[in-house]
Amino acid sequence: MNMLSKTLLALAIGLAATAVQAATIKIATVAPDGTAWMREMRAVGEAIKSKTDGRVEIKYYPGGVMGDDATVLRKIKIGQLQGGAFTGGEASIIARDAQVYSLPFLFRNQAEIDQVRAKLDPLLKQQFAKAGFELVGVSGGGFAYLMSTRDIKNRDDLKAAKVWVPQSDKIAELAFKTAGVTPIPLPLSDVYTSLQTGLIDTAANTPAGAIAFQWHTKLKHMVDLPLSYVVGELVIDKKAFDKLDDADQKVVDQEFAAGFAKLDKINRDDNAAAREALKQQGMTISEPAPAERTSFEAIGSDVFKQLSAQDALSPEMLKALTAALAEVRDGKAQ
Repeated sequence: MNMLSKTLLALAIGLAATAVQAATIKIATVAPDGTAWMREMRAVGEAIKSKTDGRVEIKYYPGGVMGDDATVLRKIKIGQLQGGAFTGGEASIIARDAQVYSLPFLFRNQAEIDQVRAKLDPLLKQQFAKAGFELVGVSGGGFAYLMSTRDIKNRDDLKAAKVWVPQSDKIAELAFKTAGVTPIPLPLSDVYTSLQTGLIDTAANTPAGAIAFQWHTKLKHMVDLPLSYVVGELVIDKKAFDKLDDADQKVVDQEFAAGFAKLDKINRDDNAAAREALKQQGMTISEPAPAERTSFEAIGSDVFKQLSAQDALSPEMLKALTAALAEVRDGKAQ
C-alpha cells in the first residue's frame, strides 16, 4: 500500500470513528419557530456542537410538528426523539411535581418566584432523574392571566365561560372546578383552532404567549390578576444523555443552564412589552374589584389544601415549597 492509500485509509477510519461518536439529540417543542425561545435554544445547540467538537448535535422540531405531549413522550420511548419541551402541566405525566410553580394565586411577585426556584429546581431535577429523564432547563415564562372573548368581572362570569385548561394539567383543572367551572382540557396546539370554532372562549396565558400563539387575535379581555406562574421544562431521555461522555454531559448541562437563564430575563422583558402591545391592539385589561380579588385568591388556598389531601404533589415537595415561601416572606431567604 503506497503512502497516499495509507493516508486516505487513515482519514476514512478517522471519519468513521467520528461518525460513531457523534450523537444527535432530537427535541420536540410546541414553541413556534422565530420566537425568542427557539432563537435562544438554537443558540444553545450551536454552542454545544462547537464546544463538543461536533460530538453532540441538538436538532429541534418546533411548532408542535411532532404532536402533542403524549405523542412526543411515546416517540421518546421508542427512540424517535430524545427529548421534549413541556409546560409544567404536560411534564407532570413524567414527574408529578413538575407543575409545583403553577399552583393558582401562590406567588405574589417575581422575586418570590426567583428565591423559591433556587430551592426547588434541584428537587425537580432529582425527581425527573428518577423517572428516567435529565431535566436540563426550567424556563420561567411569567405569570399567566385569564383572557377571554367576554368581559369577566367576577366568578359568576367565569362560570358562564367555556374555559380551556392544558391537557393533563390536573392543578389547573382542579382550580377551575373549585371555582365552579367545568373546564375543557385540550392540547396547547389545539387552542387557537378551538377559539376559532367557539369550542372555548376563555384561556390563560402570559401576555407574550398569547401573542406568540396568536390567541390575542381572538381574545379581547384580560383579568388583571396573576392566575399562575408558567414554566417550560426541557428534558432529555437519560438513556440518550448517559451515552454522552462526562465532559460532553457537562457541556450540555452548562449550555442549557446558561440559555435558560437568558430566557428568564428575555421572557420578563417580552411580557412587559407584550402587555403594552395587547393594550394598543385593543385588548381591555380590567382589574377585579377588591372583593372579587379576595374571592379569586381564596381558590388558591382551597386548591392547596385539596392537593395536600389528595397527595397530588409529593409531601416532600409541598413541605419544601411551604418552607421556602415562608423564608422569603420572613425575609430570611439567601
